[in-house]
Amino acid sequence: MSTVTEPTAGMPEPGDSDFVHPALFYRGDDEYLAGTVPFVREGLAGGEPVAVAVPGERLDLIRDALGSDAAAVRLLDMREAGRNPGRIIPGVLRAFADAQPSGRRVRIIGEPIWAGRSGTEYPACAQHEALINDAFRGRAVTILCPYDAEGLDARVLADAHATHPVVIPAGSRAEAVSTAYDPSGVVARYNEPLPPAPDVPVVSFLADTLPDARHTATAEAARLGLTGIRLDDLALVTAELTTNSVVHGGGAGALRVWAEDGYVVCEVRDSGRLADPLAGRRPAARDQRGGRGLLLVNLVSDLVRTHTGPDGTAVRCWFAV
Repeated sequence: MSTVTEPTAGMPEPGDSDFVHPALFYRGDDEYLAGTVPFVREGLAGGEPVAVAVPGERLDLIRDALGSDAAAVRLLDMREAGRNPGRIIPGVLRAFADAQPSGRRVRIIGEPIWAGRSGTEYPACAQHEALINDAFRGRAVTILCPYDAEGLDARVLADAHATHPVVIPAGSRAEAVSTAYDPSGVVARYNEPLPPAPDVPVVSFLADTLPDARHTATAEAARLGLTGIRLDDLALVTAELTTNSVVHGGGAGALRVWAEDGYVVCEVRDSGRLADPLAGRRPAARDQRGGRGLLLVNLVSDLVRTHTGPDGTAVRCWFAV
């Protein structure tokens, strides 16, 4: 959890000619299709691999509008594939881009923020959009991110200008450089302290008490209604986070598990500092040994929120009951 590494390099400038990351603002279905369907068809005409990862109802619109061309496109429901924003870069965007032939430009539509996203999820969404820029630095990839200008609030739309070097205003096809582009600022701003945990028992652990801490967490999650694969996922996450605390976070940590709004939540805190905001969001190389802990946490959790500061790091994970 709390591996201390050198901070990532600065975000790419709007003039980066390899990676292109525009935000498309739209009002209504007609503007949505006018901004997305030609983008897909232009990619197919140019021989580019194309993927579309948007909420299911929007996916149906694009699929129907593409007709027979839809068969050539990788289609993903972002409500499922990207329900945890921390999963989108490694499990959706990089998973598709990295599978394509070397040297070929890749084209993706990714809509990670929609009107149904909760306030608990949103900080992770905003950080995700900011971190895309660093995750694809220098890559021949175009990622178009639609934003519902009617359904999303003003803060979300303002953040979109800060996380995208290029913007396409609602009702227009003309691209403009974003004068508010500041992805590093967004990452820092949403590295905010997590809301206080409820008054539940705290399990403190050291290296020699890790098995007991994990057993206690799994038993409590089961008591709160988590079963089957989801219970196994929580057990895996607890094992990874507590081990990271012992190895990288000062040798000790504190674990909590509780129920919240239809989820079982587990949280691990330690005294380490997580200096790399992309930790857990990079796919693991095939020959990589170790270093997959936070990646696994993001891949199996329904939501992951992290806060790191001078006093340590907290990672909080949600699992739907």
